Amino acid sequence: MIANEEKYMKAAIKQAKKAYSIGEVPIGCVIVYDGRIIARGYNRRTTDKNTLAHAEIIAIRKACKKMGDWRLEGCTMYVTLEPCPMCAGALLQSRIDGCVVGCMNPKAGCAGSVTNILEMDGFNHKVAVMTGVLEEECSGMMKQFFKELRGRKEK
Repeated sequence: MIANEEKYMKAAIKQAKKAYSIGEVPIGCVIVYDGRIIARGYNRRTTDKNTLAHAEIIAIRKACKKMGDWRLEGCTMYVTLEPCPMCAGALLQSRIDGCVVGCMNPKAGCAGSVTNILEMDGFNHKVAVMTGVLEEECSGMMKQFFKELRGRKEK
C-alpha cells in the first residue's frame, strides 16, 4: 500500500514544483479515484490574486467536474502540506474519503497539527487521514522555498 501512497504523493510533489517555479508557496495535490488521478492542483494564490486558489480547492473543483457531482465519495486526496481550515472544510463538504499528507503545518494545519477538522466528532462526515508520506521531500521543498524568499527580501 505504501508504494501506491508514494506514487501519488510524487504526483502531488510534481504539482508543488509547478507552484515553486512560478514563485508560489510549493503546495500541490492530486485526487485519486479508482486507482487513477482524476484531478490535479497547485497553489496559485499570488498568481491568481485569489485567497481561494489553494491547491486543494483547485483540485476539488476539477474532480467535481470530472465526476459530474459535488460528492467525491470513493476519492482520496494526496497533498504535500497539511490542509488549512478552509481546505479541510472543503474536504469535509466534498465527502472525500481520505487525505494523505506529506508534511504537517504546525501554524495552520487542520489534519492534526493545530486541530483535526477532518476526523472531528460532530460533523456528518469524516475524512481518514494518513500523514508523513514522503515527508522529508515535501518539508525540504517548503524549507528551501522560504529560505530563498528570505534571501530575496534581505537584498
